[in-house]
Amino acid sequence: MTPSHPSAGEEPEHLTRTARGQVQVDPLAALRTPADPPWDVYLTGTVFLDIIFTGLDSAPVRGTESWARGMGSSPGGVANMATALARLGLRTSLAAAFGDDHYGEYCWDALHQGEGIDLGPSRTVPGWHSPVTVSMAYEGERTMVSHGHEPPPEETAPDFPPRARAAVASLTPGRPASWIAEAARAGTRIFADVGWDDTGAWDLSALTDLGHCEAFLPNAAEAMRYTGADCPKAAAHALTAHVPLAVVTLGSEGAYAVDRRTGESAEVPAIAVEALDPTGAGDVFVAGFVTGTLAGWPLADRLAFAGLTAALSVQEFGGSLSAPGWSEIGAWWRRVQSAPGQEPMALRRFAFLDGLVPEVLDRPWPLRRAVPTIGFGRSR
Repeated sequence: MTPSHPSAGEEPEHLTRTARGQVQVDPLAALRTPADPPWDVYLTGTVFLDIIFTGLDSAPVRGTESWARGMGSSPGGVANMATALARLGLRTSLAAAFGDDHYGEYCWDALHQGEGIDLGPSRTVPGWHSPVTVSMAYEGERTMVSHGHEPPPEETAPDFPPRARAAVASLTPGRPASWIAEAARAGTRIFADVGWDDTGAWDLSALTDLGHCEAFLPNAAEAMRYTGADCPKAAAHALTAHVPLAVVTLGSEGAYAVDRRTGESAEVPAIAVEALDPTGAGDVFVAGFVTGTLAGWPLADRLAFAGLTAALSVQEFGGSLSAPGWSEIGAWWRRVQSAPGQEPMALRRFAFLDGLVPEVLDRPWPLRRAVPTIGFGRSR
């Protein structure tokens, strides 16, 4: 679905103005009705404080001190996904536990005040310290060290999540989450990803909540291990026996998707970029795909958009710090159109952006991020 171009002097339907007169992009504007759920996307999980070091020439060597040329701090974990969704214009609600330490206060303020994410289902847990991850990015990869404790059982995700168009769930083998079935029964469209199976079983039947999901987005290695297929495309087709829409990410080769309901398949190559830090790129990809799906775009456009947002994110450091908004997307689109020697076919692949990104986005660019260093003040 591509918004129509307005007549002279009219504001496009998908552009809205805040009380201060700033322009914001709403990719779902043409679809909104008074009967809609209050939230576009709901998600739950663990929020980490991420401390990221970049500009390392190599991995740290035991017994030596390494100096990084760059450093930043931001909410991480599930906050990467929540931030990516909010910056793409989706009304996002997050259920998470926050410590009552300074780290937890910083993450809460960065997400609620800085990104406009609803934290109504979230809670501050007295006496619980925030989980922390230190990430070191070098040679296009990352190494992480994390520390944290499980929050008290009563601080887990609510059994009755708020009404939302969609939800993003991270599936864990052998550990069903009651809120997923409850949300699906209420009409919420569930998009699921999955982590590496440390048990080595790779048993699809252990992902009991997959039956409640509309879409499943594993990477190529995960998809092939779960299905036993010898290539990612075959794995994607095999997964549609368990979920209507399978999306398999292929790293530097892009992504491939199959929709069982329509019989449609699509493959989109990745955008070649110089990666500074891949932290959170997978979350950004999912956020871009969810945005395009809720907006009703064709499958290939959704894949292209998800790949673009992920490519923009890896050119900056951090997880939630690097998630792009419409300002960055619009700036990229205008830049590639004006660059000499662009392949016409590549430009046509992203032509759907013409009706989405405004000619001028009169809000600060780059977007204001979470305060990158704790101690300089809170996000506003």
